[in-house]
Amino acid sequence: MTTRHLSLLKPTGRLTLGNLLGALRPMAAAQDGADCYYGVADLHAMTVTHDPAVLRERTDELRLLLLAAGLDRSTLFVQSRVPAHTQLSYLLECVATTGELSRMIQFKEKGRGVGSTRVSLYTYPALMAADILLYRPARVPVGDDQRQHVELTRDLAQRFNRTYGEVFTVPELVVPAAGARVMDLQDPRSKMGKSSADTAGVIHLLDSPDVVRRKVARAVTDSDTGPDAVRPDRERKPGVSSLLEVLVACGGSPAGLTTYGALKRAVTDAVVAVLEPLQQRYADLATDRAHVADVYAAGAARAREVTAPVLAAAETAVGL
Repeated sequence: MTTRHLSLLKPTGRLTLGNLLGALRPMAAAQDGADCYYGVADLHAMTVTHDPAVLRERTDELRLLLLAAGLDRSTLFVQSRVPAHTQLSYLLECVATTGELSRMIQFKEKGRGVGSTRVSLYTYPALMAADILLYRPARVPVGDDQRQHVELTRDLAQRFNRTYGEVFTVPELVVPAAGARVMDLQDPRSKMGKSSADTAGVIHLLDSPDVVRRKVARAVTDSDTGPDAVRPDRERKPGVSSLLEVLVACGGSPAGLTTYGALKRAVTDAVVAVLEPLQQRYADLATDRAHVADVYAAGAARAREVTAPVLAAAETAVGL
């Protein structure tokens, strides 16, 4: 049986170089040996205050970027266009407990220090569980930031199966091999985030070569001027180490680099070389809206076809 891969990305913020190297590239590589379903999680973007126009804009941008990144051999869809996601989410809310949802890290962190939080932020883990269980993946790769949600997904699937009968495949939680981890150029001890308020250290996938050059030129390094200043040392030289990691991940080589100026020029060239073809594909897709619409319409239809039997089995099991 062909392995099924599933990944949904939220259209919050703009995708970064870190997203390309750490997520989109592995997603593209998985297409060679798996049945891949990749979605735009627009519903998840509504758990906090949002601007509808911005949500539509970011959703559209993400749709094009997934295609531009080479995911055209996958089933691509927008989450809200597959109603089974919200329908199964409610059934899972009916087996989840308030204690479980209250312990979720994202609910605690995003709800801390604010006057009120949306109910959707509280129930978000049930929707995420539905996202996973609808596609019956045997294994779910998970990083530390999402481990708690996938563990809850397993708990809800097992409880549902015990209570109402075997409906869901309980996915195995696996830790993927370490991928490229791109750090903020201004704060090299923090990941480059697509929702960062300060974008000075964040390289976005649609940044022009001039913008990339300015951001890399201003990247934090240190005051070392010795002959071996350009060397990896995550503890003592986090800024330099981060730049070296970006250089290698983008296909460049640190050989012969002895100054920070030379390092930054090499990083700029390597990053621009990676981004330019993606940006060109993005520009081409932006002028062929009919093709993009057809791809996502077909993807949503395929996703509805795959998820319908799972939702129907769950509804029958609970007595609907």
